[in-house]
Amino acid sequence: MIRLFTVLFFMFTSSAYAADLTIDMLNKNADGERMVYSTEVAKVAIGDTITWLPASKGHNVHFISAPDGIELVKSKMNKDFSFTFEKEGIYLYQCTPHKSMGMIGLVVVGENTDNLDSVKKTKVVGKTKKKLKELLSNI
Repeated sequence: MIRLFTVLFFMFTSSAYAADLTIDMLNKNADGERMVYSTEVAKVAIGDTITWLPASKGHNVHFISAPDGIELVKSKMNKDFSFTFEKEGIYLYQCTPHKSMGMIGLVVVGENTDNLDSVKKTKVVGKTKKKLKELLSNI
């Protein structure tokens, strides 16, 4: 029974744990939420790679907060984008055209969350303010 509960828990949570993970950039998910990433809080280990795929047109990935020493990269519009995480911490990213609509995601690498305060202080606009608080509560 415990094994079944554990399997069901991981099937229906919005967080994901993986060695290599694919995240879709969507206009709308199965629940009807608009302008979202298919996984909003990803938990990975150092050396893991996430690939974002433009399942719908008009999206990108733009890191707006990351651990010290990490370049805040921005992908091209409508293009696959892969990033290998080499440093522990919390990474916050957004879709540039839909940043005010709450299209953001978090990647938590390892167990170190020392940059949490920095992520909380990141300037975000519109619906993203509320969404960031929600996502951070899942860490």
